[in-house]
Amino acid sequence: MDVVRFEELEASEVEESELDEMWSYVGKKTNPRWLWHAVDRRTGQVLAYVFGRRKDQVFLQLKRLLEPFGIKRYCTDGWGAYKRHLPTEFHEVGKRKTQRIERKHLRLRTRIKRLACKTICFSKTEEMHDLVIGLFINRYEFGLPI
Repeated sequence: MDVVRFEELEASEVEESELDEMWSYVGKKTNPRWLWHAVDRRTGQVLAYVFGRRKDQVFLQLKRLLEPFGIKRYCTDGWGAYKRHLPTEFHEVGKRKTQRIERKHLRLRTRIKRLACKTICFSKTEEMHDLVIGLFINRYEFGLPI
């Protein structure tokens, strides 16, 4: 896979994007934290990501970040926020077209132990949680120095 600078991606339109959310927790499992992100289906490049709860307003933050890409089709699982906020004619629901982003979840869970479901590694604050994962994504997905 080629590394593409974010500035180059911004100028081009994205034909299809996979969107998904990934669960983790901060401090204890009763304090969930979700990573919402989107990838270009063709290249696998991460387009944008946000952290928060599994709520509509967090998805809407991600959707705003995706507007400059001119995405023509969204591929998601059946989570309600996607159904409520993506136009039906541009939205495809199903696991068949979310395999690339699910593979990214596996890679993240393998490399960042605080994302694994059964682990002794966890974040104590939301700020540290978001920083660690954000730095990893910025370094390995966007090629940005840390």
